[in-house]
Amino acid sequence: MRFPIAAPVMVIGALLVLLGIGQLTWWAPPETVTVSVPQDVQSGPVTVIDAGAKAPDADEVDITVESEGPFTLAVGRANDVDAWVGGAAHLAVTGVGEDELLTEFTDGEETVPNPSGADLWTSEETAEGSLTHRWLNPGEGEWSILIAADGEAPAPTAISITSPNDTATPWAVPLMIIGALLLVLGIAVAFIKPGGGRRRPATVGSRAHARAQNRRRDSRRTFAKLPARRPLALAFAVVLGLSGSGIAHAAETATPAPSATEAAETAETAETPEDAGTGGAAEYPVVLENQLNRILESVATTVAEADAAADATLLEPRVAGAAATLRGANYSVRSQADDVTAPTPVAAEPVLTSMIPTGNEWPRTVVALTQGESNPVPQALVLVQEDPRSNYRMTSSIQMLPGTTFPTKGSPEGLEELPVDEAGSLAVSPQDAVSAIANYLTNPDGDNAETFEPNSFADAITSFQSDVVADAGNDSAEITFTHEAAPENTRAISTGDGGAMVFGYLNHTYSSVPEGPGDSIALDGTVYETLTGENSTEEGIDVRYGEAVMMHVPAADSEERITVIGAAQQLLSAELR
Repeated sequence: MRFPIAAPVMVIGALLVLLGIGQLTWWAPPETVTVSVPQDVQSGPVTVIDAGAKAPDADEVDITVESEGPFTLAVGRANDVDAWVGGAAHLAVTGVGEDELLTEFTDGEETVPNPSGADLWTSEETAEGSLTHRWLNPGEGEWSILIAADGEAPAPTAISITSPNDTATPWAVPLMIIGALLLVLGIAVAFIKPGGGRRRPATVGSRAHARAQNRRRDSRRTFAKLPARRPLALAFAVVLGLSGSGIAHAAETATPAPSATEAAETAETAETPEDAGTGGAAEYPVVLENQLNRILESVATTVAEADAAADATLLEPRVAGAAATLRGANYSVRSQADDVTAPTPVAAEPVLTSMIPTGNEWPRTVVALTQGESNPVPQALVLVQEDPRSNYRMTSSIQMLPGTTFPTKGSPEGLEELPVDEAGSLAVSPQDAVSAIANYLTNPDGDNAETFEPNSFADAITSFQSDVVADAGNDSAEITFTHEAAPENTRAISTGDGGAMVFGYLNHTYSSVPEGPGDSIALDGTVYETLTGENSTEEGIDVRYGEAVMMHVPAADSEERITVIGAAQQLLSAELR
């Protein structure tokens, strides 16, 4: 070789190429990293894997749970999971450390209800022995995972999380490029001939010699003397320049991602736009679409079974409030009077529209408008969840009135469940609206005569009442009709136009009492005779009805009146005085 430096340059180049290849092959980092819960942790009836144990941008995260017995793994919003756990003793997996999962144990209640089948979860899996779950967030916001046995036995703690590893090797390609260039440079230097290509010196005294002397003098005046190894230095400069640009490019395009722990810390300290103005707790819809469909299917199945058996006790798991009162009364009345119409079936699908508020508090109310094949008109199903550990139960099923329109979905900011005793931005408070319809039905010419838009429900009720009073056969009877609001059944959800949908319940009593001695009330041929077993009474009779109503209350700055959109009425009882 012509230059002693050629061999070291080629050796260094070869080593750099091998280093680059090694980073992409035998030294390449593993594609996934698995960390586990330490073996010596305490256990409780519940184990929770917090949202912080999953990097925000990680999609392929697998959770493996091992247990000697059956267990349930459920996915829910972080706030909902925390609310369900409440004061129970539990082990929380809070993050991912370098060698193990970070955990924290909290003392508390030693038993909890079995979480399997709870409406709060967006999804759940039941297994025995071992289960691997792909952790995918079902929507926006933070999500946690709850693991439990039956609520009494200790929850599994043999848990591992497998996450994608940072496999970026930003130096691999630059090392191979630099190494290749050094190899080429070394080979080139090795075969350069010293002095190759130089001209033979001109003869002294010749014209060529004189011209050469002049050029040398001019060169010495103009330029500084170049180092003897300038060609080699220039070559190294080119190599370093190329390698430098390669490193800079790699740094820009392959920046290592933060670790799961760093990501969790960032998520805890950074306030997202959704969090602003909510005290750090963003509010999202209380149920997702798949949850609502699952809840509706369960409610419809329960109601269908109870209807078929005419057994009110079968309603209890999924029906409460006014809906349970009206349906149970129908079963009871029909058992004595065959000509009484059966209640309208409850359909789970299709869902024409829904009202799903946002929020983190309880009770929670959602509304679904459905119309099955057996429903002549759409009906609104009002579903209420009293607390995190309870399932949703239907508290009202109200058929829409002819010619009415159900409000469209709310604003992009979401719907809100409203306090029933405050007007806020509404024309009247929800409870006052229910009281107003009760007052109007009792006294159509009273203070609320102009409060409501004309509607078929109020027309039917008030017409029946006036006809009964005007009937000549009732001249010897003192007849009264009263309608009273039941505040415990009132619910209200905001609408996109600044108003609210209000759902209420009225107790309606129809009383008929003889005016004087010897007078009597004839009951023969009526359902009241069937229910009381008497064809007349000299003491009087009280007939009770239940009435569910659905109204739209406009905004305070609106000129609209309250609109009754739906109603349902059911005979509850007839009792002699």
